[in-house]
Amino acid sequence: MIRAKGLTYQYSGGSLMSFPDIQCEAGDQLLILGESGSGKTTLLQILSGLRQPQTGSVSIHGTDLQAVPRRKQDQFRGKHVGLVFQTPHFLQALNVEENVALAQRLAGQKIDLPEVRDLLERLGLAHRIHAYPRHCSQGEQQRISLARALINQPDILLADEPTSALDDRHCLEVCGLLEAHASESRSALIIVTHDQRIKDRIPHTITLERHV
Repeated sequence: MIRAKGLTYQYSGGSLMSFPDIQCEAGDQLLILGESGSGKTTLLQILSGLRQPQTGSVSIHGTDLQAVPRRKQDQFRGKHVGLVFQTPHFLQALNVEENVALAQRLAGQKIDLPEVRDLLERLGLAHRIHAYPRHCSQGEQQRISLARALINQPDILLADEPTSALDDRHCLEVCGLLEAHASESRSALIIVTHDQRIKDRIPHTITLERHV
């Protein structure tokens, strides 16, 4: 499903970061723990193809991400990878429904508004469909981000600190939704976090050391 081997990355003026090899098959769940500065977000960006490693490779369904032409990377990612960012990024000129539907268009799929509305309803956001993200609470914004990641039924879910800004109740809700989708859709789920509340929920764990 997704495999990463020999990955390294170095920011200008920074130390070289080396990452452990990763292999996640359909239905697998992996938690990547680490303190600030350990490279968690960098690793997730490399796994999604948003950042190119210095060395090593990432493959999804046997396709080397670095071999995908740049003009096709967004569409490839939209079809196969669902991303939940630590800080949600929305188009502020679009309402909640339109932001989620945009993910379908970017993946080259036909916009299916009934499907979008059904997903938002299941996430407890039916009353926010026509609201703008800036008018939504932090917890609601995180669930909108989750809806956008799930709408294309991705093979791989990558979540960057999806619960760090949430209270305990919403933390459990978001974890449950991620795990349920991974189980129902046989998706590979990779979560990077320093949130110890979810450590016992994911059976397979990798801990990254802080780079100095």
